Amino acid sequence: MNAHIGTFLSIGSPTIAELAALSGFDWVLIDLEHGSGSESAVPEQLRALRGSKTRGIVRVGAPHADLIARVLDWGAHGIMIPHVSSAATAEAIVQAAHYAPRGGRGYSRSVRAHDFGLRPAEQAPAPIIMAQIESIEGVKHAAEIAHVDGIDVLFVGPADLQHDLTHRAAAAPGDFAKCLRLVVAAAKDAGKETGILARDLGDVPHYLEQGFTQIAIDSDLAILRKSWQQILSKFRSQS
Repeated sequence: MNAHIGTFLSIGSPTIAELAALSGFDWVLIDLEHGSGSESAVPEQLRALRGSKTRGIVRVGAPHADLIARVLDWGAHGIMIPHVSSAATAEAIVQAAHYAPRGGRGYSRSVRAHDFGLRPAEQAPAPIIMAQIESIEGVKHAAEIAHVDGIDVLFVGPADLQHDLTHRAAAAPGDFAKCLRLVVAAAKDAGKETGILARDLGDVPHYLEQGFTQIAIDSDLAILRKSWQQILSKFRSQS
C-alpha cells in the first residue's frame, strides 16, 4: 500500500485548513477531542478543503452516534474515534456512520454532504473510519477491531498508549515497540491500514518500514509553537 501523509488541525482555522490543502497533504484531521476549535468551526474548515484532493477527517470526542452523524452530514470524508478497545465499540461506530441497511444513521437528502440536495445521497462514497488504538485493551483486541467490516484504519495514539503502558505495564502484552508490531500485524491480517501520529519527522522512515500507511505529521499548533520557539531562540542568541 502507498503511504498517505496527513496532519492534525488543532487551532480550528479555515485559513490553516486551506493552506494545508494547498500545500498538498493527503488528509487533515480536524480535532474535536483535544483541539481548540468548537463544532461550529468544523463546516468552514471542511469548506476550505473543497476543490482540493485533501480529505477532511474529523475526530469526534467520543463514539456517540449524534456526533458522528453530524460531522458526516457536514461533509467530512471520514471520522476518527478515540479509545476504541473492543469489536463491539467498533461495530457501533460503523453502524452510526452508515445508512441502512449497513447502519442506522439518520437519512437526509438536504445536508451539505449531499450538496444540500443537489447530489443523490447514493452517490456519496462510504465514510473513512479510523479507529484509534491507544490503550492496552485496544492493542489486545486489535485483531477483532480490524475485522469489523467498515473499519478502514487502526490509528495508534502514541501519547495515550505510552501513558497507559507506563502506568499499567503488568497488564500489557509488551512494550511500546511490540504493541506497534501487534497493531500493524492485526490490521494487515484483516486487509486494513494502520496509522500513527509522528511528532518527529525523524520517526517517519521507521514507521513506514514497520508498515504504517496513514501517517500524520504533528499538528498546526505544535508546528507553530516549535517555529516560534526556534525564531525566538535564534534571535535571543544573537542579540
